[in-house]
This record gives sequence, structure tokens and C-alpha cells, in this order.
Amino acid sequence: MVALYWQIGKCIREDVLHEQRAEYGEQIVQTLSGQLTAEFGRGFSRQNLFRMLRFAEVFPDEQIVSSLMRQLSWTHVIYIIPLDDPLKRDFYAEMCRMERWSVRTLQKKIDGMLFERTALSKKPEQLVRQELDALREEDTLTPDLVFRNPYLLG
Repeated sequence: MVALYWQIGKCIREDVLHEQRAEYGEQIVQTLSGQLTAEFGRGFSRQNLFRMLRFAEVFPDEQIVSSLMRQLSWTHVIYIIPLDDPLKRDFYAEMCRMERWSVRTLQKKIDGMLFERTALSKKPEQLVRQELDALREEDTLTPDLVFRNPYLLG
């Protein structure tokens, strides 16, 4: 289902909206939602189509999506895609995949600001990206992904 929703989002983004976020896109997605719901049933609400679009937008690499889809449900994805920081999004997606978190656990980790409390979040963006790529490719946790600072001041 995750792969299907990503493909739908990608198709709408590329073929229907032509990679643009135009104001008319809202009306197009609403119309498309009605057509898809009539033809295929539930699951194609306007809100869900926008989630599919966002999913394809924030995870444009099909290889990453294919590794995530094997272990994450659509509900996991719904909690991850609203995160604005791409590093944070990748962190939660990879940790969720690696640790096999339930949706409830994922929500608690996001609400508890796990990313901000890891040593990883204190590193420059390029190093964070390297750590996440290593996690994705080798399935090994580094100390910076494991050790946390429990204090948030500010």
C-alpha cells in the first residue's frame, strides 16, 4: 500500500500537476479525489491524495521508498511526512525501520523530540546525512544515533 500511495503521489505530481504547486492544484486534487473514490472506493479522499503528493515530494528516491515500504505502514508515513526538516524525517524513518517501531512508539519518539536529543543532531548536516546513509545501507547503529542528551534547555 505504501508503494502504491507513493506511485499515485508521484503520478499526480508529475503528470497532473507537472511538478508545480499551483493554486489550481487544489481544485484538480478535489476533482481527482471524487473520480478515484467513485471508481476505486475509499482511500482517495482529498486529504489522503495530498498526503500521497507530500510523500512523493519529500521522498523522491524510489530506492529509499522501496526499503521503507517493506517495514513501514502508511500510518507510519503519515506521521513522518509532515516533518519539515529532511534530516529529521530521514532519521525517524530509518530508526522506525531499523527498530521496528509501532506507530504509537513513533509518535511518542517524535513528540519526545528524540532527534533533537541525539548526539547526531548536534553535528553538521553533511555528517548527519553520512550517518543516515550508513544506517540505510549497513543497518548498523552508530553511538551518535544511540546516545542521547536527556536535557533540553531553552
